[in-house]
Amino acid sequence: MTIRKMAAIAGTAALALVLTSCAESDRDEPDTGAEDTAGEDAGDGADSTDDGGDDGAQAASDATFIFGAAGAPTVFDPFYASDGETFRVTRQIYQNLIGVEPGGTDFVPELATEWTSEDGLVWDFTIQEGVTFHDGTELNAQAVCDNFERWADQNEAGMSPSGAYYYGNDFGWGEDSLYGGCEATEDYTAQVTVTRVTGKFPSVLSQSSYAIQSPTAMEEFNANDIALEGEAFVFPEYGREHPTGTGPFKFEGYDNAAGTVTLVRNDDFWGEQAGVGTLVFKIIADENARRQELEAGTIHGYDLPNPIDWQALEDAGNQVLIRDPFNVLYLALNPVADPQLEDPLVRQALYHALNRDQLVTSQLPAGASVATQFMPDTVSGWNADIAAYEYDVEKAKDLLEQAGKSDLTIELWYPSEVTRPYMPDPQRIYDAVKADWEAAGITVETVTKPWAGGYIDDTQASRAPAFFLGWTGDLNSADNFLCAFFCGDDNQFGTSAYDFHADLQEQIAAADAEPDEAARTALYEELNANIMSPEWLPGLPLSHSPPALVVAANVQGMVASPLTAEDFSTVTITE
Repeated sequence: MTIRKMAAIAGTAALALVLTSCAESDRDEPDTGAEDTAGEDAGDGADSTDDGGDDGAQAASDATFIFGAAGAPTVFDPFYASDGETFRVTRQIYQNLIGVEPGGTDFVPELATEWTSEDGLVWDFTIQEGVTFHDGTELNAQAVCDNFERWADQNEAGMSPSGAYYYGNDFGWGEDSLYGGCEATEDYTAQVTVTRVTGKFPSVLSQSSYAIQSPTAMEEFNANDIALEGEAFVFPEYGREHPTGTGPFKFEGYDNAAGTVTLVRNDDFWGEQAGVGTLVFKIIADENARRQELEAGTIHGYDLPNPIDWQALEDAGNQVLIRDPFNVLYLALNPVADPQLEDPLVRQALYHALNRDQLVTSQLPAGASVATQFMPDTVSGWNADIAAYEYDVEKAKDLLEQAGKSDLTIELWYPSEVTRPYMPDPQRIYDAVKADWEAAGITVETVTKPWAGGYIDDTQASRAPAFFLGWTGDLNSADNFLCAFFCGDDNQFGTSAYDFHADLQEQIAAADAEPDEAARTALYEELNANIMSPEWLPGLPLSHSPPALVVAANVQGMVASPLTAEDFSTVTITE
């Protein structure tokens, strides 16, 4: 049985809460009876192509598949990444202990065939045998433990808020770290200890940042020697030139001048061989340019086509694959960058001044919706009792007057050279919000920076007072949304400047630590209500939208993922 047909195991709730359960890969018959699957219906609305015969697979060829990416990767070591453009590439090179089913959100075995725990603190992972990294190093339990130890052993730059971003949010550092240790108790059994029971472990290990990498290559090319020079990170040789995983593709090179990342098929892959010999990601920041290249036949597909082009693309014979919405676009407000935002009346005014219904209707695709909170309604913990803040310009003006800020001036940042699943056209969304704020008497100062040229670093480092960002969930978990935004003293919303910061941190931790599923859901519902209350309101969730990708008529096997976690090894091309 191929790796692509490993049985779906339990969903988020069962995986996190039933501590004595195990997840197994049945390599003879698929298990279709998995219960409690959090992502059971995820992906059902996506149109995907799978013309590969009985197993949905096509015969491998030496063809080259060229995909138009919306932005440049920041590094090829996913541990130091936090952006989708990097993960799009690294997912093809690396694998994780725990995977996610194609087209859905259920967890499946990947490099671990099963994982069990008696108490939620000590977890035994059985490691898949017969797997080697691209450099020939064997995958075994010790290699897995070497990765866990590498993650925890970071220098000051690595531990900075935008260094090892995911690890800092998910595990933390020092005495408060979730990570307790890893021991290879047998050749293919890694025993991982966590310091407290948490709903996020072990499902968190399915995230791209926790890809298992070759210990040999990481040591040889100094994988942990990340440095911070001024406001920018300098990544070590490993993450720039020698990324080494177990995945279906191997890294060949990054031509920065040409804007291309080239991967080649891993002929020693332990699962089903990739359907093409070469995979090229061509960086084309402008969506119109991506469409023109598809029409010219110089690329075979691209991500994030403009919704207004979907019908025309299909009429021309292309395949538009629509993902189920699993994201949120938000307008972040950071009082560290602008102390005016410490006043809740100012934050409320900025929210009431936004016509989000019009924004969704005019700027986002069909199926998009106004957000009432910082997670989509498919995630357990979403609160149905939270009403959307109403659009009321006069109320916004009155609130600003009460705050003594009738002449409010604020910097509003938006990214250039990028398109995101939740933000198809950043400038047009910026223009709409700017017009709304100006109608309420607010003076808007424009700041724009390239997505991979300062925007992410500056917004994560609290240099932007108001800015657009968003999130596509990595897994079906409230913590994956709320902790990613609000955990820690240096989060991107600058909540340490607010009186409610300590309560926010305490409530996030309490919800995550609650072992009972129903009780944990109730805690997250309460937390969402508090976050959206007039007294807190650290930012402004705007919308949820269904992104798409498009491939040419002669492309088979592309399966759209609600997590935007597509596996390109299933793709084939017919001439």
